[in-house]
Amino acid sequence: MIDVQNLTKQYAGRTAVNNISFQVEPGEIVGFLGPNGAGKSTTMRILSGYMPATSGRAQVAGFDVFQQSLDVRRSVGYMPEMAPLYTDMKVKEYLRFRAELKGLGGLAMRKRVGEVMELTGINDMRRRLIGNLSKGYRQRVALADALVHRPKLLILDEPTNGLDPVQIRQVRDLLRNLKSKHTVLLSTHILHEVEQTCDRVVMIHQGRIRANDTPENLTSQLRSTTLLHLELEGVGNLAEKLAALPGVRKTNEEKLLVHPWRRFTLRVEPGHDVRDAVLDLALRQKWRVREMHRQLPTLEDVFVELSMNAGIPGDIPTHVL
Repeated sequence: MIDVQNLTKQYAGRTAVNNISFQVEPGEIVGFLGPNGAGKSTTMRILSGYMPATSGRAQVAGFDVFQQSLDVRRSVGYMPEMAPLYTDMKVKEYLRFRAELKGLGGLAMRKRVGEVMELTGINDMRRRLIGNLSKGYRQRVALADALVHRPKLLILDEPTNGLDPVQIRQVRDLLRNLKSKHTVLLSTHILHEVEQTCDRVVMIHQGRIRANDTPENLTSQLRSTTLLHLELEGVGNLAEKLAALPGVRKTNEEKLLVHPWRRFTLRVEPGHDVRDAVLDLALRQKWRVREMHRQLPTLEDVFVELSMNAGIPGDIPTHVL
């Protein structure tokens, strides 16, 4: 659905996108992540036909973004981060206007506008002026606009910006339901939503793609310590004995009000799983174990490590394009 090869965008005095290449297959939901200023929005604007590239090649739905711009725009539903809505129009009026601009008309247009208002949860707002809507509802109107012409590809730049937790969950469920009919390229800073929604993640930093893999693979390959949380009952210096286990980098004890239980957090070296060793030690020392769970790296940890260590070879052990 998307094929980007050696794409570069230069502004006066800086390079926003630096020779990037990646692909998105039909039916995928791909998270496009990176710190502010990484080049995400620039790439999305190029792919949607809003901005020319300096060099490179990009295709969307088999059409060349630069040579077949109108065909690309018909295939793409683009929702920018700050969607330029007509605030003096009513919601239904605006969506019908936008649908006509995108080639819909008559009964089919009216039916489709009703469908997208229902999909995005703005049917009750259809007679309200857009200028009187909250930021969250304006985001929904922009999403409905992106969907109205049934595009093959949805490019969504921060679609949950301004939404409350319930609305965010609704958008996540909507994206999952759209997967059978649309490919989605999604930019967001809510990394928990990416882990639950996206099939794959492309991370960009300083205009270059640093990682391209599934959320599960990215987190499992992260070169950082994992944490093991324990609640134990026993006598003696438990912290010292836990710290002596192979693979344990550091042991912290947290004071509990419930005596005689004690809580520990073990920082474990990458590639080590010390749970069996902890249980063996507890049996030998006749400790009681009330809780033990491992805290694995999250996509947020990957994002932070990428942002802090970009440019240092080997710090992000993922599929680098």
